[in-house]
Amino acid sequence: MADEHNPESSAPPPASGGTAEPAKPSAEAPKPAPPKPAAAAGGHAPPKPPAPMAATPWEGDVPTQLKNRFAGQISQCSTYLGQNFVVVLADAVVPVLEFLKLEADFDYLVDITAVDYLHRPERFDLVYILYSFSRNERLRVKAMIADGVPAQTVVNVHTGANWLEREVFDMFGIQFAGHPDLRRILMPEEWEGFPLRKEYSIIKQDERWIRENLGIESGQ
Repeated sequence: MADEHNPESSAPPPASGGTAEPAKPSAEAPKPAPPKPAAAAGGHAPPKPPAPMAATPWEGDVPTQLKNRFAGQISQCSTYLGQNFVVVLADAVVPVLEFLKLEADFDYLVDITAVDYLHRPERFDLVYILYSFSRNERLRVKAMIADGVPAQTVVNVHTGANWLEREVFDMFGIQFAGHPDLRRILMPEEWEGFPLRKEYSIIKQDERWIRENLGIESGQ
């Protein structure tokens, strides 16, 4: 009779012929396959992202008049996502803005800005943003200009260009020939460098000016 206080006494005896053979470890389970991308509805492969949209030709009375008036000085009249723009030679900026103001009702200069393409021969894009109240339309006029080559001021066309050109000079170092008072407008007059140029490090400000005027060793 098995001893109820000793569980081992109820274990079955080993098979005849010797002791029981220890169990062999089971083979390693196969690793699960990496998950496949989820299929789109209907069992098809997921759709590819759409290709970037390209500018399309801008058609209408204004681009037609511009091309007729400034043949050879306008390289592009296009629209992108509903925004019309004209690319002109740098020497044509003043007469083009005059025409747009006096004959096409783009009489409000909203802004002047620039884009720095550091490794392009004509390094900067100058961008003039215009608005027509009668048309309720915006228009951008772009011109490429090389580093160190002054652009012609448009103050005589739009008086409000005075401070806008000063800001572009202050941030990018672009000179405007004929400007009545071209000097910094955001940074201190003694500041060295132009903060929005691509080679200008934001963590390495004008250390001399900061040390002399703020009494610290770092501009961070």
